[in-house]
Amino acid sequence: MKSALPPPLPVASSDADLSVPRDRALPRRGWARPAPRWAWLVLPWSALGLAASAGWLQTQAWQAATIVVLLIALIDLARLLRAPTPQAARKMHDTWAIGVERPVTLTVEASQRRQRVDAFDLHPGGWAMRDLPRRLDLRRGEAAIFDYQLRANMRGDFQFDGVQLRMHSPWGLWWQSRVTGEIQRVRVFPNFAPLAKFAMFSAEQASRLVGAHVKRRRGEGTDFHQMREYRVGDSLRQIDWKATARARRLISREYQDERNQQLVLMLDTGRRLMARDGALSHFDHVLDAALVVAYLALRQGDGVGLLANGGQSRWVPPQRGVGAIDNLLRASYALQPQPIATDFLAAATELSLRQRRRSLVMLVTNLRDEDMDDLLAAVRMLRGRHLVCVASLREGSLDQALDEEVDDLSGAIRAGATAQYLEHRVRAHEALRNHGVMVLDVSCSQLAASLVEKYLAVKRDGLL
Repeated sequence: MKSALPPPLPVASSDADLSVPRDRALPRRGWARPAPRWAWLVLPWSALGLAASAGWLQTQAWQAATIVVLLIALIDLARLLRAPTPQAARKMHDTWAIGVERPVTLTVEASQRRQRVDAFDLHPGGWAMRDLPRRLDLRRGEAAIFDYQLRANMRGDFQFDGVQLRMHSPWGLWWQSRVTGEIQRVRVFPNFAPLAKFAMFSAEQASRLVGAHVKRRRGEGTDFHQMREYRVGDSLRQIDWKATARARRLISREYQDERNQQLVLMLDTGRRLMARDGALSHFDHVLDAALVVAYLALRQGDGVGLLANGGQSRWVPPQRGVGAIDNLLRASYALQPQPIATDFLAAATELSLRQRRRSLVMLVTNLRDEDMDDLLAAVRMLRGRHLVCVASLREGSLDQALDEEVDDLSGAIRAGATAQYLEHRVRAHEALRNHGVMVLDVSCSQLAASLVEKYLAVKRDGLL
């Protein structure tokens, strides 16, 4: 009989291609428009017209001046329209990290004659940019190369739509906008710089780097690690008396935390995670913290999986090996929270059907008291097989509201409402703890350290 598995969710493939295609941008030309230098012709021409109307100048002279002005303008316009579009090329990384400023190199080259252009790169809208546009005086056969700084503010797939050039006519009376260069697609990932930094340290040292308070427990664990000479502080039950008799000195067994366990990160992609603390949304902070704890768990020899549910959905089965972090990055980099209420019970059902082996399930959300009934039902379902930890994000504005001085009625109402809201949060967390669930009430800045600390505590105490 076939099992009633839910429909498959998008899964990251281990051999997914991170390269992005490039397309030649179709040349686009805008209308030619008068430039400010037109005033150099219009003002003298207008003065001649006023003199002719006052009788100080013959009308035929003003008409001749009009013809001269029109000829100059038309010749300059024709030279602009006939001028070839300079070639533009862009050099940059195909993958970006959110919130990290990176340089982009533009190369603009004139093919025939000297040209004056203003260059602007058509980067994705909303990204923070410095050092654009750039005025360039191009000579025939020479290339102008310059850098500008760009910072991605959102994760996902984005596109650079060529390079926009504002071309000036030889005499400066007209300008025309043209688009040239290549269309390039890029992928913006969570900020993986901390993961690269952690690769240089052991799992315990990396844990301390994120602020986790690791309690050392020498020689105790569930998996045998090695035999070594007795050290002061070792318990008597660690002593291997047979090995001691053979070596004629005290020999201790050293154990390590059990390996090959499984961690499942359950991420809420609903409306609760759309709040922002600083430049990033709560979900961006959640994703960064999830990748940190996933990387450390993989370094410990455990398997790590991911279930995103609420808005956009994603399922990555638990996998072992440090290389599995690439699959998690590919699966999660484009996830965005949606203005949808999360169905925690449906997410728990999904996980129960897909993950049969006992695991540590870390559910990260922003818990509200109106979510309690659904969340409690989901927790009861998960606790039948898994060890559950709920991390509830707290908005930084709540702490700021309580710290502000109250000197008027509106301030007092705001402080009272904040205190009442936080009290409801505490009650909701206590209700979860009464059902045997580990609960973390943390801000965005504390999330990564708290998740790592709780994961290591579970390993240390052998709760799995």
